[in-house]
Amino acid sequence: MRFEGIYTPVITPYHADQTIDKKAFADIVEYLIGAGVNGLIVAGTTGEYYAHSPEERIELMGLANSIIKDRVPLIIGTGALRTEESIEYALAARQNGASCLLVATPPYSIPTMRENAMHALAIDRSAKLPIMLYNYPGRMGAMMGEEYLDRVGRSPRFCAIKESSGDINRLHLLARDYPHIQLSCGMDDQALEFFAWGARSWVCAGSNFLPAEHIALYQACAVEGNFEKGRRIMSAMMPLMRVLEQGGKFIQCVKHGVTMNGLAAGEPRKPLKKLNKDDIRALEQVVGTLKITVSKILNEYKSNVTEGIRS
Repeated sequence: MRFEGIYTPVITPYHADQTIDKKAFADIVEYLIGAGVNGLIVAGTTGEYYAHSPEERIELMGLANSIIKDRVPLIIGTGALRTEESIEYALAARQNGASCLLVATPPYSIPTMRENAMHALAIDRSAKLPIMLYNYPGRMGAMMGEEYLDRVGRSPRFCAIKESSGDINRLHLLARDYPHIQLSCGMDDQALEFFAWGARSWVCAGSNFLPAEHIALYQACAVEGNFEKGRRIMSAMMPLMRVLEQGGKFIQCVKHGVTMNGLAAGEPRKPLKKLNKDDIRALEQVVGTLKITVSKILNEYKSNVTEGIRS
């Protein structure tokens, strides 16, 4: 499986009573497909998979599959504390039309690299689907290091890695020593660097509510190879990335961003709380400025191309 473009880890909208809002979920999926994202991820961190019951997770898989209808790839997360649980989610994902699995380190147990690799290989043997690894040591407590990558690399189904460590040296290592594993940006404030080192995809939560701007950065860097344009777009997006990471309010910010587009998102599930008024004001100001700035940049380059054709 080849990963090209923007992959959105879809939020899970809720009603006021915290039950899943299926209609709102369908509306968000349709919005994202219409906006041109290249794939959708269900049961990722942004989707609050950790706050869902097994029944809810499997129901969302089926719902997503019935809405998407093969228009874009569907990637389904298998994150769980126990290997047996992850295998159950992987098998359910296969039954519900997943194009690919997202496989992370089991949280809290802090497995060794060998143990972690055996976990991933067990999922691989059970589901026999393409796999995108998800390296996020900040949340999971363990790094998918070289020993891990060498072990899982024995299976051709491990075809990509979403790298979210934030360590720029990891980017260099993956690009140089593991070219057979497709590199996907999982650290938003390093997107430009990922594209410079050959990444062809970006898993970005902010594309839930700013798909056009994320697509624009991908197009500039990965498609056009215009890193001058890319740097300008990235510069315009950096304030958003800082706001999204403020005080651990990432999911809350993304969900409010969705509501800014007129789509229902609801509050996150406990223990998380909705944004306060100051946070909302800051996010809305940043998003407003970002949209205007990126639009001006794109129009400028479009005008330059038009002038070049005329001359």
